[in-house]
Amino acid sequence: MTYTVNCSILLTELPLLERAAAAKAAGFDGVEFWWPFATAVPAGSEIDAFIASIKDAGVTLEGLNFFAGDMPAGDRGLVSWVGRESEFLDNIDVVAAIGEATGCKAFNALYGNRQPGIDGQAQDKLAVTNLVAAAKGVERIGGTVLLEPVSGTEAYPLKTSADAFFVLQKVHAAGAANVKLLADFYHLAVNGDDVAALIEGHAHEFGHIQIADDPGRGAPGTGTLPLGQWVTRSRDLGYAGGVALEYKAAAAEAFTWLIRQSA
Repeated sequence: MTYTVNCSILLTELPLLERAAAAKAAGFDGVEFWWPFATAVPAGSEIDAFIASIKDAGVTLEGLNFFAGDMPAGDRGLVSWVGRESEFLDNIDVVAAIGEATGCKAFNALYGNRQPGIDGQAQDKLAVTNLVAAAKGVERIGGTVLLEPVSGTEAYPLKTSADAFFVLQKVHAAGAANVKLLADFYHLAVNGDDVAALIEGHAHEFGHIQIADDPGRGAPGTGTLPLGQWVTRSRDLGYAGGVALEYKAAAAEAFTWLIRQSA
């Protein structure tokens, strides 16, 4: 099985621009990143350097997040963030340009936390508007916008697949068909979703899969989740996309489970 390395959670001991090459050296041909810049619209030189790091490494950029705010400080996206609408819209053009330059087709739009003092329905209405705009922005390059349930942040309202599907129905009804579920099996399992049932009913609709084990968000085999079974079943039922490794591990031992698996 071929995996994609998320270089925003793995290989982080290295400078950002060296991680794609390190993933290639470890035997991988695909990488993905959370938004790799500090702002929604970085300098052209920063963008060029990032694109060059992907191309020079000889890997494919298989996934990229939209700008999500200050994630170390707890931000989880601008999609529903009232007051930062123009920032998100400006980011769409940058994301699409990077996608066009690298061939990336999958773009994760983190929904955003609930804002104190802001009506949740107003945030949800904005989210649909922004997701439709994002979908149209990447449509010209054959791109798909991904919507992800997330664990570990109480203020983030999309915790289960049902939460995401509720939003997806509204977005699809608004005419944006290229918005799909990002099925992160770790986040879904931690939040109590029935992952096996989700796969049985919707695997063919998944836009992307990410994996980590629980407890600890470690490498497959360090916890109790049947990740191999879930991925295999998803493929049996029609999922044809990539499977990204998005777990926490030191670089020196990040991929030893793969050696054991193939032995």
